[in-house]
Amino acid sequence: MDTGLIIAIVVIAIILIIIIGTVVWWISTSNTFRRMKVKVEESDSGIDVALNKRFDLLTKSLAATKGYAKHEVETLEKVIELRGKNSSQNLSMEDKNKLSSTISEVERGLNIIVENYPNLKADQTFVELQKQAADCEEQLQAARRIYNSNASLFNQKRVTFPSSIVAKRIGFTSDLEFFEVEEGKSKDVEFNF
Repeated sequence: MDTGLIIAIVVIAIILIIIIGTVVWWISTSNTFRRMKVKVEESDSGIDVALNKRFDLLTKSLAATKGYAKHEVETLEKVIELRGKNSSQNLSMEDKNKLSSTISEVERGLNIIVENYPNLKADQTFVELQKQAADCEEQLQAARRIYNSNASLFNQKRVTFPSSIVAKRIGFTSDLEFFEVEEGKSKDVEFNF
Protein backbone atom coordinates (compact mmCIF):
# COMPACT_ATOMS: atom_id res chain seq x y z
CA MET A 1 0.00 0.00 0.00
CA ASP A 2 1.10 3.50 -0.81
CA THR A 3 2.20 5.65 2.16
CA GLY A 4 0.22 8.60 0.82
CA LEU A 5 -2.96 6.51 0.85
CA ILE A 6 -2.30 5.30 4.39
CA ILE A 7 -1.73 8.89 5.57
CA ALA A 8 -4.95 10.01 3.84
CA ILE A 9 -6.93 7.20 5.51
CA VAL A 10 -5.44 8.09 8.92
CA VAL A 11 -6.22 11.80 8.43
CA ILE A 12 -9.79 11.01 7.34
CA ALA A 13 -10.19 8.67 10.34
CA ILE A 14 -8.90 11.36 12.71
CA ILE A 15 -11.23 13.97 11.18
CA LEU A 16 -14.19 11.56 11.48
CA ILE A 17 -13.30 10.81 15.12
CA ILE A 18 -13.10 14.54 15.86
CA ILE A 19 -16.44 15.20 14.13
CA ILE A 20 -18.17 12.27 15.85
CA GLY A 21 -16.63 13.24 19.21
CA THR A 22 -17.83 16.84 18.79
CA VAL A 23 -21.35 15.74 17.88
CA VAL A 24 -21.49 13.35 20.86
CA TRP A 25 -20.16 16.08 23.19
CA TRP A 26 -22.70 18.59 21.80
CA ILE A 27 -25.62 16.22 22.32
CA SER A 28 -24.40 15.25 25.79
CA THR A 29 -23.96 18.88 26.86
CA SER A 30 -27.32 19.86 25.41
CA ASN A 31 -29.02 17.01 27.30
CA THR A 32 -27.20 18.01 30.49
CA PHE A 33 -28.61 21.53 30.22
CA ARG A 34 -32.11 20.19 29.69
CA ARG A 35 -31.82 17.85 32.70
CA MET A 36 -30.51 20.71 34.82
CA LYS A 37 -33.41 22.92 33.71
CA VAL A 38 -35.87 20.20 34.75
CA LYS A 39 -34.18 19.96 38.18
CA VAL A 40 -34.49 23.74 38.60
CA GLU A 41 -38.18 23.62 37.64
CA GLU A 42 -38.72 20.72 40.04
CA SER A 43 -37.09 22.61 42.91
CA ASP A 44 -39.10 25.72 41.99
CA SER A 45 -42.21 23.58 42.34
CA GLY A 46 -40.94 22.52 45.78
CA ILE A 47 -40.97 26.18 46.81
CA ASP A 48 -44.56 26.50 45.54
CA VAL A 49 -45.61 23.46 47.57
CA ALA A 50 -43.95 24.83 50.72
CA LEU A 51 -45.53 28.26 50.20
CA ASN A 52 -48.96 26.68 49.76
CA LYS A 53 -48.50 24.67 52.93
CA ARG A 54 -47.43 27.84 54.71
CA PHE A 55 -50.61 29.59 53.49
CA ASP A 56 -52.80 26.74 54.71
CA LEU A 57 -51.18 26.72 58.14
CA LEU A 58 -51.42 30.48 58.41
CA THR A 59 -55.10 30.33 57.50
CA LYS A 60 -55.70 27.67 60.19
CA SER A 61 -53.77 29.76 62.72
CA LEU A 62 -55.94 32.74 61.89
CA ALA A 63 -59.06 30.66 62.36
CA ALA A 64 -57.75 29.55 65.76
CA THR A 65 -57.25 33.18 66.79
CA LYS A 66 -60.67 34.27 65.60
CA GLY A 67 -62.29 33.97 69.02
CA TYR A 68 -59.43 35.82 70.71
CA ALA A 69 -58.66 38.78 68.51
CA LYS A 70 -60.65 41.60 66.98
CA HIS A 71 -57.99 42.59 64.42
CA GLU A 72 -58.11 39.31 62.51
CA VAL A 73 -60.40 40.69 59.82
CA GLU A 74 -57.61 42.84 58.33
CA THR A 75 -55.08 40.03 58.65
CA LEU A 76 -57.48 37.49 57.17
CA GLU A 77 -58.13 39.79 54.22
CA LYS A 78 -54.38 40.01 53.59
CA VAL A 79 -54.06 36.23 53.67
CA ILE A 80 -57.00 35.75 51.29
CA GLU A 81 -55.45 38.30 48.92
CA LEU A 82 -52.10 36.50 49.12
CA ARG A 83 -53.72 33.11 48.54
CA GLY A 84 -55.27 34.52 45.37
CA LYS A 85 -51.86 35.72 44.20
CA ASN A 86 -50.28 32.38 45.06
CA SER A 87 -52.85 30.42 43.10
CA SER A 88 -51.27 31.61 39.87
CA GLN A 89 -48.48 29.02 39.72
CA ASN A 90 -46.35 30.86 37.16
CA LEU A 91 -44.98 33.55 39.46
CA SER A 92 -41.50 34.85 38.75
CA MET A 93 -38.84 34.35 41.41
CA GLU A 94 -39.05 38.08 42.19
CA ASP A 95 -42.83 37.76 42.77
CA LYS A 96 -42.26 34.71 44.96
CA ASN A 97 -39.71 36.68 47.01
CA LYS A 98 -42.23 39.51 47.49
CA LEU A 99 -45.02 37.08 48.33
CA SER A 100 -42.89 35.26 50.88
CA SER A 101 -41.90 38.56 52.48
CA THR A 102 -45.54 39.70 52.72
CA ILE A 103 -46.56 36.38 54.27
CA SER A 104 -43.81 36.80 56.85
CA GLU A 105 -45.23 40.22 57.75
CA VAL A 106 -48.67 38.67 58.23
CA GLU A 107 -47.14 35.95 60.41
CA ARG A 108 -45.40 38.57 62.55
CA GLY A 109 -48.74 40.32 62.98
CA LEU A 110 -50.30 37.02 64.02
CA ASN A 111 -47.55 36.47 66.58
CA ILE A 112 -48.26 39.92 68.05
CA ILE A 113 -51.94 38.98 68.37
CA VAL A 114 -50.95 35.72 70.08
CA GLU A 115 -48.77 37.61 72.58
CA ASN A 116 -51.78 39.74 73.55
CA TYR A 117 -53.98 36.69 74.25
CA PRO A 118 -52.25 34.30 76.71
CA ASN A 119 -55.17 31.82 76.62
CA LEU A 120 -54.57 31.32 72.91
CA LYS A 121 -50.95 30.33 73.52
CA ALA A 122 -52.17 27.55 75.82
CA ASP A 123 -54.76 26.22 73.36
CA GLN A 124 -53.61 22.76 72.21
CA THR A 125 -54.83 23.27 68.64
CA PHE A 126 -52.88 26.48 68.33
CA VAL A 127 -49.78 24.93 69.90
CA GLU A 128 -49.94 22.11 67.35
CA LEU A 129 -50.37 24.63 64.52
CA GLN A 130 -47.30 26.53 65.78
CA LYS A 131 -45.25 23.31 65.69
CA GLN A 132 -46.47 22.58 62.17
CA ALA A 133 -45.67 26.15 61.15
CA ALA A 134 -42.10 25.76 62.42
CA ASP A 135 -41.80 22.50 60.47
CA CYS A 136 -43.25 24.21 57.41
CA GLU A 137 -40.70 27.04 57.68
CA GLU A 138 -37.88 24.48 57.79
CA GLN A 139 -39.27 22.76 54.69
CA LEU A 140 -39.57 26.10 52.91
CA GLN A 141 -35.97 26.98 53.77
CA ALA A 142 -34.83 23.57 52.50
CA ALA A 143 -36.79 24.04 49.26
CA ARG A 144 -35.19 27.46 48.79
CA ARG A 145 -31.70 26.03 49.35
CA ILE A 146 -32.32 23.22 46.86
CA TYR A 147 -33.65 25.67 44.27
CA ASN A 148 -30.71 28.05 44.74
CA SER A 149 -28.24 25.18 44.51
CA ASN A 150 -29.78 23.90 41.27
CA ALA A 151 -29.97 27.42 39.82
CA SER A 152 -26.32 28.01 40.75
CA LEU A 153 -25.17 24.79 39.05
CA PHE A 154 -27.17 25.68 35.94
CA ASN A 155 -25.80 29.24 35.85
CA GLN A 156 -22.22 28.04 36.35
CA LYS A 157 -22.48 25.52 33.53
CA ARG A 158 -24.18 28.09 31.30
CA VAL A 159 -21.33 30.60 31.58
CA THR A 160 -18.31 28.26 31.47
CA PHE A 161 -16.49 27.52 28.24
CA PRO A 162 -17.08 25.42 26.12
CA SER A 163 -20.57 24.55 27.42
CA SER A 164 -21.52 28.23 27.12
CA ILE A 165 -21.46 27.78 23.33
CA VAL A 166 -24.08 25.03 23.53
CA ALA A 167 -26.16 27.01 26.04
CA LYS A 168 -26.27 30.01 23.74
CA ARG A 169 -27.23 27.93 20.70
CA ILE A 170 -30.08 26.13 22.47
CA GLY A 171 -31.50 29.34 23.92
CA PHE A 172 -30.26 29.45 27.51
CA THR A 173 -28.90 32.98 27.41
CA SER A 174 -29.74 34.40 30.84
CA ASP A 175 -29.02 33.42 34.42
CA LEU A 176 -31.76 31.94 36.57
CA GLU A 177 -32.83 34.14 39.48
CA PHE A 178 -32.05 33.07 43.03
CA PHE A 179 -34.58 32.99 45.84
CA GLU A 180 -33.30 35.79 48.05
CA VAL A 181 -33.53 36.46 51.75
CA GLU A 182 -36.70 38.23 52.83
CA GLU A 183 -36.46 41.93 53.60
CA GLY A 184 -35.79 42.57 57.25
CA LYS A 185 -34.28 39.13 57.85
CA SER A 186 -30.91 40.15 56.44
CA LYS A 187 -30.44 42.82 59.10
CA ASP A 188 -28.63 42.13 62.35
CA VAL A 189 -30.95 41.29 65.24
CA GLU A 190 -30.89 43.75 68.13
CA PHE A 191 -31.11 42.47 71.68
CA ASN A 192 -32.60 44.96 74.11
CA PHE A 193 -32.44 43.99 77.76
